[in-house]
Amino acid sequence: MIVNALTIAGSDSGGGAGIQADIKTFSALGAYGASVITALTAQNTQGVRGVLAIAPDFVRAQCEAVFDDIRIDSVKCGMLANTDVIETVARCIEHYRPPVFVLDTVMVAKGGDVLLGGDAIGAMRERLMPLADLITPNLPEAAALLQTEVAHDEETICAQGKALINAGARAVLMKGGHLQNEESPDWLITPDGEKRFISPRIMGKNTHGTGCTLSAALAALRPRCDNWPEAIHKAKIWLTGALENAHKLEVGSGIGPLHHFYQWW
Repeated sequence: MIVNALTIAGSDSGGGAGIQADIKTFSALGAYGASVITALTAQNTQGVRGVLAIAPDFVRAQCEAVFDDIRIDSVKCGMLANTDVIETVARCIEHYRPPVFVLDTVMVAKGGDVLLGGDAIGAMRERLMPLADLITPNLPEAAALLQTEVAHDEETICAQGKALINAGARAVLMKGGHLQNEESPDWLITPDGEKRFISPRIMGKNTHGTGCTLSAALAALRPRCDNWPEAIHKAKIWLTGALENAHKLEVGSGIGPLHHFYQWW
């Protein structure tokens, strides 16, 4: 079976993150990609110049058009812009019940630009997080969801992951890239326990869209894997290759994108 994966996220005019990164990831990993666009951004490798949220009614219309016609095997959700869009997406997920739902808790762009207002973080925690099969926060995002300090060691990472489970998440992949260790540790936290995943830290400036890409990879792979650990393992191996080969691209003068098609180009 060829997986049909849907991304619900914002558009990145520079092509490195958001909808564009998700579609590239789906394609690179052998899944067919559909999209619901929640926001338009004017951005490049140097930063975000503007954000235009899509009207919630039109977000709903896009969701209905896709789900009413296409068998959707998995959904990845990224940038959602505001509380009204979050509520709209939550209602669509509740109605259509996709087999796999990955929530990437996007709040800030790689360059530091804020993509989600403070009031919307609570809506994400209360409305969307309990619906997701897996959420993929980085350390600042996990801290924002819990209204606490950012974790600075792996013990605290695990504790915050468990706190998110207690707050309603079904499973949490705590991304430890912000620790600045030689390795980049991620922790899968579930009600049944914890599992550590390690990958080498790739030194380079081309990291724009890493979080979007990982969550999209998980959405593409999970329907063909027996469990989350298998999907995470495969996704991280592929993501490491996309980071290692990112220097081959010549895109912009700021924080450049990953090389999603390094296995073919």
